[in-house]
Amino acid sequence: MRSISSFLAATSLLAMSSLAADADVLNTKADYAYIMDADTGLGLYSKDGEVPLIPASMTKIMTAYIVFERIRDGRLSLEDEFVVSERAWREGGAASGGSTMFLELGSKVSVADLLRGIIIQSGNDACIVVAENISGSQEAFAEEMTRRAHELGLDSASFENATGLYSDNHRISAADLAKLAYLTITDFPEFYSIYNEKEFTWNGIRQPNRNPLLGEVKGADGLKTGHLDISGYGLVGSAVRDGKRRIIVLNGMESKADRASEARRVMRAAFVDFKIVEVVQHDQIVGEVDVFLGSKKTAKLKATELMKAALHADSIRDIKVEVVYDGPLKAPLIEGDVVGKIIVSGPGMKDVVSDAVLAETVDKMGFFQRVLVGMGIGG
Repeated sequence: MRSISSFLAATSLLAMSSLAADADVLNTKADYAYIMDADTGLGLYSKDGEVPLIPASMTKIMTAYIVFERIRDGRLSLEDEFVVSERAWREGGAASGGSTMFLELGSKVSVADLLRGIIIQSGNDACIVVAENISGSQEAFAEEMTRRAHELGLDSASFENATGLYSDNHRISAADLAKLAYLTITDFPEFYSIYNEKEFTWNGIRQPNRNPLLGEVKGADGLKTGHLDISGYGLVGSAVRDGKRRIIVLNGMESKADRASEARRVMRAAFVDFKIVEVVQHDQIVGEVDVFLGSKKTAKLKATELMKAALHADSIRDIKVEVVYDGPLKAPLIEGDVVGKIIVSGPGMKDVVSDAVLAETVDKMGFFQRVLVGMGIGG
């Protein structure tokens, strides 16, 4: 195996790559953290971002996503009304001591109001009502949530309820929560605006949106907080600044105050400290390889796609690219053949690999030239 070293840097646009946490440039107090560039889907930072965590009420982003899909597909409307069951009232209502919309037993509530109860008020009762009326039971709805999450590529997801209340196997990674937020924003812009609403009043009780970014961070417009004693305080947040959108996920903080201050700090860092840089263009020459018994002694290699680096600004100068191939290559060689890999490495980022292909055709050396080479005369 041979390699050609270069001081270029690249990250494939075809993958939502994540960053290793071995060098914590963000120095966050959160146990889990992830930053995504929502315009490309690229991961900018990760601290145990691929490890399944206890999402608490951040689960409700998936609950709402299922409802959004049903409305889009014509299987549900905002005007449809659902009845509040005794289970929803007891397990998610005021008597439960958890987040609630304060729904009344046996009352009828529109899907439009239930969505605001889920998103703004984080109502567990609203989630159970939606789950029961869509799938027959909360358990069946949770199975649909998990199945649909996997179809969306959220492989770490394992949901056991619609609320996020603790259950042994109820998990999803920070990276997949970021992807779910990304899908919500891109798939349902007409509904995403609900996440930016500052308050909602139901049953005469006004409740504010718990998201500490709203009104405090420029361009912040979503998404959802979460808290359980066992998992600490968490948040999925998003903001737009100068035409760029970033998504952050934090979990495992010790207090509501820590969540608010760290969310603001991390969102600011997401815009000012992390960069996406185009470093290798499509069809760009990335190196030259030796050719055995060819009409030419070397052949050029090129990249097959536009490639970007997504990383902390302080690390840009330290990223490099190696072009690795089995060589020398034996003629004849055909332009476009894959003969190697472009391997990108650098501080705090996961290696990314892309194909290196021949940029030219090299014919086989003529008979007499091969004879001379065999005699040790030519070459």
